[in-house]
Order: sequence, then structure tokens, then C-alpha cells
Amino acid sequence: MRLREAILSWPVTRQLRPGGDHLALGAAARSARTEGLHPRTEDADRVVASICPFCAVGCAQRIYVKGEEILHIEGDPASPVSRGRLCPRGSSTKDLVTGPGRVTTVRYRRPHAVDWEDLPLDEAMDMIAERIVTSRAAHWQDTDEDGVPLHRTLAFGTLGGAACDNEENYLIKKLFTALGALQIENQARI
Repeated sequence: MRLREAILSWPVTRQLRPGGDHLALGAAARSARTEGLHPRTEDADRVVASICPFCAVGCAQRIYVKGEEILHIEGDPASPVSRGRLCPRGSSTKDLVTGPGRVTTVRYRRPHAVDWEDLPLDEAMDMIAERIVTSRAAHWQDTDEDGVPLHRTLAFGTLGGAACDNEENYLIKKLFTALGALQIENQARI
């Protein structure tokens, strides 16, 4: 009896039955497991609008979040740029954010130390911000000796990299210009 039930429940058998679903587009393709499936996006608490970080095209994304964890990322159909489509690289954004190989710490070697240590990203960002603010305050040039307005600092600068796209480099330029830096360069060739 078990063998007969197994044969009758087999999708191919359901397809071949008279009056059955010969193209396997309906009941023949269903099983108890498939009946229990539902889209993972239904479990999301909220949907966050975002932009794909990989290139300068700016494809819009919808990020489905549940309990502060990303469930799924897909293209946003309302976007006039991508009309809901993502390239293979954009489709892999979830792995970029949640993948096991993602680096979540910063390697730091203290002055005069010989060993590197791992710092949490928040701590490293606070250190950088504090150093920029302190350096800017200590070396700010409001005017030159003739009273000509300068509103600058020569104490720090930035060098953008080829891993940044045009938009990121534009924002870096705006930030460092607003901070009063003059040494702003980029070696990107894209």
C-alpha cells in the first residue's frame, strides 16, 4: 500500500493521469512542502529604500528587514533608473552586508607599537573624528599676515582611491572642502 501511495503522489504520475495537469503548471507540481512555502518578504517588519553601492548607475533597492536583520534585497520597481532590476553584482548586496567574510573591525597599530590590534569600527571612527577636529582647531588659518581671508587648514588632506566611485569621491571632496582642507586628491581612473 505504501508503494502505491508513493507512486500516486509522484508528480510525474499526477501529470500523466487522465484529466490531470499534463503541463505540471498546477496541482501536479504541488506537494505538501510547496503548499507551506511563502515569500520571505512577507515576514519583514519594514522595507527600507536604498541605492546599490557597487557602481555609479544608482539602481534603487528595497531592503526587507526583520528584527534589525536583512531578510532580502531586491530592485525597486518604482525606480526610473533600474525599473526593479538588479545586475548580478547588485543582487549580491545582501552578501556584502551580511556575509561571513565581512570585516567588521579596523586594524590599528598604535604609535611606536610593533603589533597590530583590532578595533571596533565605531571606536576607530570616533578616533578619526576626534583627531580631525583637534588638528583643524590647532592649525586653522583664518587669515594670512596681510589680513587676506584664508579659512583653511594645512594639517590634513585626503587621497581618494580607485575603489570609490564618482559619487563617493564627490562626497569626500565636499566633506574635506567643508573642513577647510586644501590637499584633496584622487588617484581613481574610472
